[in-house]
Amino acid sequence: QVQVVESGGGLVQAGGSLRLSCTASGAHFVDYAMGWFRQAPGKEREGVSCISWSGGYTWYADSVKGRFTISRDNAKRTLYLQMSSLKPEDTAMYYCAADPSGGSCLGPGMQRTGFGFWGQGTQVTVSS
Repeated sequence: QVQVVESGGGLVQAGGSLRLSCTASGAHFVDYAMGWFRQAPGKEREGVSCISWSGGYTWYADSVKGRFTISRDNAKRTLYLQMSSLKPEDTAMYYCAADPSGGSCLGPGMQRTGFGFWGQGTQVTVSS
Protein backbone atom coordinates (compact mmCIF):
# COMPACT_ATOMS: atom_id res chain seq x y z
CA GLN A 1 0.00 0.00 0.00
CA VAL A 2 1.07 3.54 -0.76
CA GLN A 3 -0.08 6.31 1.53
CA VAL A 4 -0.49 9.73 -0.02
CA VAL A 5 -0.91 12.93 1.98
CA GLU A 6 -1.50 16.41 0.56
CA SER A 7 -0.97 19.77 2.25
CA GLY A 8 -0.80 23.44 1.42
CA GLY A 9 -4.32 24.34 0.44
CA GLY A 10 -6.07 27.45 1.68
CA LEU A 11 -7.89 30.64 0.82
CA VAL A 12 -6.24 33.08 -1.57
CA GLN A 13 -7.34 36.08 -3.57
CA ALA A 14 -7.55 35.96 -7.32
CA GLY A 15 -4.14 36.56 -8.84
CA GLY A 16 -2.39 35.05 -5.85
CA SER A 17 -0.25 31.96 -5.46
CA LEU A 18 -0.22 28.75 -3.47
CA ARG A 19 2.07 25.75 -3.35
CA LEU A 20 0.63 22.34 -2.71
CA SER A 21 2.79 19.50 -1.42
CA CYS A 22 2.24 15.78 -1.40
CA THR A 23 4.22 13.03 0.24
CA ALA A 24 3.94 9.38 -0.71
CA SER A 25 5.15 6.40 1.27
CA GLY A 26 7.07 3.51 -0.16
CA ALA A 27 10.70 2.76 -0.79
CA HIS A 28 10.35 3.16 -4.54
CA PHE A 29 8.88 6.67 -4.79
CA VAL A 30 11.54 7.37 -7.39
CA ASP A 31 9.70 4.97 -9.73
CA TYR A 32 6.22 6.45 -9.25
CA ALA A 33 4.34 8.56 -11.72
CA MET A 34 2.62 11.29 -9.70
CA GLY A 35 -0.35 13.41 -10.53
CA TRP A 36 -2.61 16.19 -9.32
CA PHE A 37 -6.35 16.15 -9.83
CA ARG A 38 -9.12 18.48 -8.71
CA GLN A 39 -12.83 18.35 -8.19
CA ALA A 40 -15.10 21.35 -7.88
CA PRO A 41 -18.59 21.07 -6.37
CA GLY A 42 -20.99 19.55 -8.84
CA LYS A 43 -18.26 18.70 -11.33
CA GLU A 44 -16.32 15.60 -12.20
CA ARG A 45 -12.79 15.07 -11.01
CA GLU A 46 -10.34 16.29 -13.63
CA GLY A 47 -6.66 15.80 -14.21
CA VAL A 48 -4.58 18.90 -13.60
CA SER A 49 -0.99 17.79 -14.08
CA CYS A 50 1.32 14.81 -13.89
CA ILE A 51 5.05 14.17 -13.78
CA SER A 52 7.04 11.13 -14.75
CA TRP A 53 9.25 9.24 -12.33
CA SER A 54 12.34 11.13 -13.50
CA GLY A 55 10.65 14.49 -13.87
CA GLY A 56 11.58 14.42 -17.54
CA TYR A 57 7.98 14.45 -18.74
CA THR A 58 5.23 16.69 -17.47
CA TRP A 59 1.67 17.24 -18.62
CA TYR A 60 -0.77 20.05 -17.83
CA ALA A 61 -4.43 20.56 -18.48
CA ASP A 62 -5.04 23.42 -20.88
CA SER A 63 -6.84 25.36 -18.15
CA VAL A 64 -3.70 25.59 -16.00
CA LYS A 65 -0.94 25.61 -18.58
CA GLY A 66 1.42 28.52 -18.01
CA ARG A 67 0.12 29.15 -14.49
CA PHE A 68 0.85 25.90 -12.63
CA THR A 69 4.17 24.09 -12.30
CA ILE A 70 4.57 20.52 -11.13
CA SER A 71 7.82 19.27 -9.67
CA ARG A 72 9.15 16.52 -7.45
CA ASP A 73 11.96 15.90 -5.01
CA ASN A 74 12.60 12.18 -5.02
CA ALA A 75 15.00 12.37 -2.07
CA LYS A 76 12.18 13.81 0.04
CA ARG A 77 9.49 11.63 -1.56
CA THR A 78 7.56 14.85 -2.16
CA LEU A 79 5.53 16.20 -5.06
CA TYR A 80 4.74 19.88 -5.50
CA LEU A 81 2.26 21.98 -7.43
CA GLN A 82 3.12 25.66 -7.63
CA MET A 83 -0.02 27.55 -8.56
CA SER A 84 0.20 31.15 -9.71
CA SER A 85 -2.23 33.69 -11.17
CA LEU A 86 -5.02 31.83 -9.46
CA LYS A 87 -8.57 32.32 -10.67
CA PRO A 88 -11.90 31.73 -8.90
CA GLU A 89 -12.48 28.83 -11.29
CA ASP A 90 -9.45 27.09 -9.76
CA THR A 91 -11.47 26.63 -6.57
CA ALA A 92 -11.70 22.92 -5.89
CA MET A 93 -10.54 20.07 -3.73
CA TYR A 94 -7.10 19.10 -4.99
CA TYR A 95 -5.98 15.49 -4.84
CA CYS A 96 -2.56 13.96 -5.21
CA ALA A 97 -2.29 10.49 -6.71
CA ALA A 98 0.45 7.93 -7.19
CA ASP A 99 1.06 5.25 -9.79
CA PRO A 100 3.83 2.94 -8.57
CA SER A 101 4.13 1.35 -12.01
CA GLY A 102 5.20 4.68 -13.44
CA GLY A 103 3.25 4.19 -16.61
CA SER A 104 0.56 6.81 -16.18
CA CYS A 105 2.66 9.82 -17.11
CA LEU A 106 5.04 8.94 -19.89
CA GLY A 107 3.29 10.83 -22.64
CA PRO A 108 1.38 11.80 -24.51
CA GLY A 109 -0.96 13.10 -21.86
CA MET A 110 -1.93 11.51 -18.58
CA GLN A 111 -3.39 8.00 -18.21
CA ARG A 112 -5.78 8.71 -15.38
CA THR A 113 -6.89 5.17 -14.74
CA GLY A 114 -3.37 4.16 -13.73
CA PHE A 115 -3.35 6.27 -10.59
CA GLY A 116 -4.40 3.82 -7.90
CA PHE A 117 -3.39 5.54 -4.67
CA TRP A 118 -5.02 8.77 -3.60
CA GLY A 119 -4.78 11.28 -0.81
CA GLN A 120 -7.68 12.77 1.08
CA GLY A 121 -7.44 16.08 -0.70
CA THR A 122 -6.66 19.67 0.23
CA GLN A 123 -9.09 22.51 -0.37
CA VAL A 124 -8.10 25.47 -2.50
CA THR A 125 -10.45 28.45 -2.50
CA VAL A 126 -9.81 31.46 -4.70
CA SER A 127 -11.85 34.55 -3.92
CA SER A 128 -12.66 37.17 -6.53
